[in-house]
Amino acid sequence: MKMKLARASITTKPKLIDISKIEEDLEKKSIFYFDKDNSHKDLKALIEYFEDKDYSVYMREVKFGLNDDEFIYEVHIVK
Repeated sequence: MKMKLARASITTKPKLIDISKIEEDLEKKSIFYFDKDNSHKDLKALIEYFEDKDYSVYMREVKFGLNDDEFIYEVHIVK
């Protein structure tokens, strides 16, 4: 499964990351930011994937503007 990372700027396109790469990066960091273009279904699948591997996962929306569509997803994955 591939997820879209949060954009660095509003005008750029989001970069894709594979779930196996996220798992590798867990040794270095535990917080990931995902783009609003990810479907809620894919985010739930990501959470279930890591919960099945005995990780604790917390997700929330982070607003960065006043408009309803100005947000990213913040996901914490910890052992």
